[in-house]
Amino acid sequence: MAEENLEAKLKHHLKQDKIQLWNPPYTNDNNDPGKTQMQDLAEGYAPMVGFSVSEVGSVLEAIRAQTVKRGQGNKAFKETCVATLELMLPRDGKKETKKKNYLETKLDFPVQEIMNRIGEKYGFKYIKLILNGKTLSADQRLDEQGVRNNSKIMVLRVNEEDRRRQITEDEQKKNQKESIDRTQKGFQILSERDGSEDPETTPFLEIADQKGNPLQIPHEEKKALILAMGFHEKGRSLLKRKQHDNALCHLLQADQQFGRCGSALLTSVDNYAVLQLDIVWCYQALEALSCLDDGKMRLQKAEDCFLHCYGEQQQRLLMIKGSQGREEVLFLRLYLLQSLLSYVEGNDSQAAQQLQKVESLYSRLCPDLDKMTQLMSLGFSEREARLGLRACQGDVEEAAMHITNRRQEREALKEREEAKRSSRVEAVAVLTEMGYSRADASRALHQAQGDVNRAYAILVDAQTVFVTNNNSESAVSEELVQQLLYLGFERQVSETALRLTDGDLQLATQLLLDNQGVLSPDLLSASPPSSPSEEHSSSSDEPSTSRHRPRTSSKAKEDRELVNEVLEDISRHEDDYLDLTLEEESELIATMKSYLSRGNTHAV
Repeated sequence: MAEENLEAKLKHHLKQDKIQLWNPPYTNDNNDPGKTQMQDLAEGYAPMVGFSVSEVGSVLEAIRAQTVKRGQGNKAFKETCVATLELMLPRDGKKETKKKNYLETKLDFPVQEIMNRIGEKYGFKYIKLILNGKTLSADQRLDEQGVRNNSKIMVLRVNEEDRRRQITEDEQKKNQKESIDRTQKGFQILSERDGSEDPETTPFLEIADQKGNPLQIPHEEKKALILAMGFHEKGRSLLKRKQHDNALCHLLQADQQFGRCGSALLTSVDNYAVLQLDIVWCYQALEALSCLDDGKMRLQKAEDCFLHCYGEQQQRLLMIKGSQGREEVLFLRLYLLQSLLSYVEGNDSQAAQQLQKVESLYSRLCPDLDKMTQLMSLGFSEREARLGLRACQGDVEEAAMHITNRRQEREALKEREEAKRSSRVEAVAVLTEMGYSRADASRALHQAQGDVNRAYAILVDAQTVFVTNNNSESAVSEELVQQLLYLGFERQVSETALRLTDGDLQLATQLLLDNQGVLSPDLLSASPPSSPSEEHSSSSDEPSTSRHRPRTSSKAKEDRELVNEVLEDISRHEDDYLDLTLEEESELIATMKSYLSRGNTHAV
């Protein structure tokens, strides 16, 4: 960081003094440095920037060489259309990853070809390329994705854990590529579920407010929000395991999904702000400080979002949650990252000012071990003790009451959910006793918001409409229906699929497989719910192919595995994102203090 800080300061002075290092007398005709003039510059600037003459001279030469190379690259680009890209390689201690690295290429090349060249040159097995916080698609060209001459490209090595295990290259590539794909597929499945099926066998996600009350959100926006929050949870899970490369890939995917949500929604919840902090935290962990502009933009978004969500004095937060201490860790991280980026820009005074705010918050929020022990001796968990003390400004008695109240709130919410689930089970039982299938009963109850009488009316109306429509339609072949039932699909969707495909068994089968055996409500409206007589006939005459037979297709099994896999990454505690131990923050605070004090010492 010190080198970036010094470089920013020197560039500011050079611009102010209108000095062009790529021109004589600082660069001669052979593009070599003018040693005497460069030495004079170093001696003049050293006391102004607070570094030694040798350090200043070294960075000045790096700036000069970079400007000369850029000038040569610009000339070559005009003449040959060959662009020069600056690569920000993963920091692993190797010499070539610490110096500036460049790649020359035409911009009409596919990204995959560039990835292959980078992998071969630097020995990376699998990578992703990031431009301005966006992941470049391997199957598209560079210029189609905004890559220009002199663009800075961040190179991410994905799934470092697999590399350390030294699995075979093919297995590693498969795992790395599938990591994001599997996350997306899993949450895509969950986002399509509306809760109309039995939650015991078909889990679904519900978007709720801070009090656990479900939010009514348009379907498409809800799908995007579930995908965004799902990728965010996966990224945070990887962050905890210090897999910053892989975490950043998932967090950037979350950012893309959040972009599909309405701006009103993004500014009304703090999820989007927390995501921006997590992305910039990844940048600093990967030492990708060249992503300065993108980092500043993201921190500004986070600050604006917090302001809108919490209020200027966090009055909205107090009104909603009754305290603000737990959320202050988010501001600590925000101010710390702002301090870091100010320092990298060469603005030491702004960095010091933000760091003072960080240290003030840290002194209040850093867990007091004695108080933590007191609360844990009362039977509270470490997480509860830490969050409780922050919420109550370190008061042990108030923290104990706060934790107890939070437990009671969660228990009350759990009881409401259990009562709701029990009521639903009873309602489904009532309708199934009347002869309707569980699937039809569940869908009707969901549409009727749990009202049994309305659900029954919906089932009767749907049956009536079908009978009326069926007078003018030819019935589907029972033989074809039986074949689909044998494959594990339910009768209703089988009949609908056959009707939609004009009795083509192959097309009907493919339609059901593509839709995971579940057709949308608008398609199902063309097919009736099971009537009591149908249900009785099916259960008595066709025990081996009953509509209640669970699907055993490989697709259904894969879906279950994907859903279970992504659900493992979702925290079971709603305040998990606030439960920072501040150990990593403490290390960065110490680093910042050492850099800033070093600058002050030199300046004196």
